[in-house]
Amino acid sequence: MIKILRIIKAGFISFKRSGTISFASVLIMTVTLSVVTSIILLQASLNFSLNQIKEKVDITIYFTVKAPESQILSLKDSISKLPEVQSATYVSAEESLALFRARHSGDYATIAALDEINENPLGGYLNIKANDVSQYESLAETMKADNGLVSGADNIIDKINYHDNKVVIDRLNSIISGAQKLGVLVTLILIIISVIITLNTIRLAIFISKEEIGVMRLVGASRNAVRGPFMVEGLIYGVVATFITSLLFIPASIWMGNNMTGFLGLNLKDYYLSNFVQIFVLIGLFGMILGIISSFLAIGRYLNK
Repeated sequence: MIKILRIIKAGFISFKRSGTISFASVLIMTVTLSVVTSIILLQASLNFSLNQIKEKVDITIYFTVKAPESQILSLKDSISKLPEVQSATYVSAEESLALFRARHSGDYATIAALDEINENPLGGYLNIKANDVSQYESLAETMKADNGLVSGADNIIDKINYHDNKVVIDRLNSIISGAQKLGVLVTLILIIISVIITLNTIRLAIFISKEEIGVMRLVGASRNAVRGPFMVEGLIYGVVATFITSLLFIPASIWMGNNMTGFLGLNLKDYYLSNFVQIFVLIGLFGMILGIISSFLAIGRYLNK
């Protein structure tokens, strides 16, 4: 325990004594954590936009005018139980007619024709949302066939609009998949670049202390006794940089929330402040682990001499 406390104390002394080098290391670490935080916010914005698009995609089953409502409701219950279905909303023939009249309230010829018919020419319909865009095709095929969901389901279904929207849905599914893959790739590239820059900065800081390391090795200090203070120093870089980054992103997120919500869709100010603790912990762990590992790797070459 005494050895551990000495190592921790030596790490703090080294951090304080290094001065300009410690400042530069913290600055680089802050830039690295700022990149990570920006990636978190951009991924949140991307996911929000993709979810907004997904919410607007659905398929609709139109039923024949004479379809018994009991059979329709039975089909709705069966479809709602399918694992790929998020929700199924039934609109009756009467509600469908009321909505049609509301949409065409300014079209007097259409309204007059409806009044002339004196009966409802529209059937009910079922609006279905899937858990994922890629599941709509299998859902459409399942609902079109009389496969045991409801006996005679194919006789009451007039039309399923999936095939009318198939090109749009397939294209949307491709865009969503591509955007997610691109997001992951860009994230990995930026993190790798940031890690390399941080590693080289900490390596420079340790290079300045190479003579001190040599003296410690000559007097018989163990590898852990030499390595420990530098790893503690790397840990301090991560902690200090985490606080600086978190504080810097408060005004930055407020500015983005006030000026870029219309462009990004997501209010980054609300997102950042409501998830502040989670983001702080995430970048804090990343910063501390990065500082410790970078110090561990950077000092290795001097211990092997």
